[in-house]
Amino acid sequence: MNTPARNAEARTREPVERRPYTRAAQLPEIMRQRIVVLDGAMGTMIQRYKLTEADYRGTRFAEHGKDLKGNNELLQLTRPEVIREIHEQYLAAGADLIETNTFGATTVAQDDYELPELAYEMNLVAARMAREACDKYSTPDKPRFVAGAIGPTPKTASISPDVNDPGARNVDFDTLRQAYYEQAKALMEGGCDVFLVETIFDTLNAKAAIFAIDELFEDTGERLPIIISGTVTDASGRILSGQTVSAFWHSVRHAHPLAIGLNCALGATLMRPYIEELAKIAGDTYVSCYPNAGLPNPMSDTGFDETPEITGSLVEEFAKAGFLNIAGGCCGTTPDHIAEIAKRVGQWKPRCLHDGGTTGFLSGLKAA
Repeated sequence: MNTPARNAEARTREPVERRPYTRAAQLPEIMRQRIVVLDGAMGTMIQRYKLTEADYRGTRFAEHGKDLKGNNELLQLTRPEVIREIHEQYLAAGADLIETNTFGATTVAQDDYELPELAYEMNLVAARMAREACDKYSTPDKPRFVAGAIGPTPKTASISPDVNDPGARNVDFDTLRQAYYEQAKALMEGGCDVFLVETIFDTLNAKAAIFAIDELFEDTGERLPIIISGTVTDASGRILSGQTVSAFWHSVRHAHPLAIGLNCALGATLMRPYIEELAKIAGDTYVSCYPNAGLPNPMSDTGFDETPEITGSLVEEFAKAGFLNIAGGCCGTTPDHIAEIAKRVGQWKPRCLHDGGTTGFLSGLKAA
């Protein structure tokens, strides 16, 4: 991928982190003025449609030799109206940022379905669909932005899949880097405004994504805002590969993300101390939070415990405490949850950036 011509050109350019954003350039200013709202769950929303194996296959993949139900990224090719409808429901609920349906749209993840060759097309089509939805709902006073969703893949570069062989790995850094480069390139071509590297359970996987995105910026001359969101998996306060929230932040801050945050695994109640910690230590970076709707509950319509009112009130407490710049929902959240979150956090001023210390951001102030 590196060539003498490319390397010579790269040496003449400014470092990536010093270049102005070529897309979503107004987003940082919007985030200084108010808390920005991210959309909610895609996977649990898709589950509500009760799609069958035939829905996932469509006519194009009717003869594919492997079961495809659950491959949600395939739906932009076989049932695009479902994905489009979900996007528009979140936009109508007040979301400023909507995620592309590309959480598992990498060659690494799609290899599980024997469809790695579709990864580029999945990302390209998904970004175009989200772009069309955002353009439909955008107004001069409330522009909407497409967040290109980049998930962790089902494989981990840091942890052995074999308890008897600690050194074993089922993926390496370069394979991840290539997969993420292809994904990011397609998302950019399709019209995304932001890259969202999310649900990070292995920091090394995230570093591969960051490296690939940086390469893409060098190759294209573009620079998009990056949001990085980790996942604390239990009460230990660590991500799966073992890092604390603080260690995770210091491992990825070189990417100069627009925002750092947490999502998934936990509901807002259990996530609070870790978001508070990020709000204190990430002084020069905005903070995002999109928790699950509480704990899993198979008897619930959404598969999770919390109603929109409960999740909304908990996320509002984060805003009131001065922790947040971006708020949304993860597993189990619906357009009703996002509407409630948008209504509640809109009453509070966003967290202000500060340098180095543990104070300086606005806490508990009502928005004008």
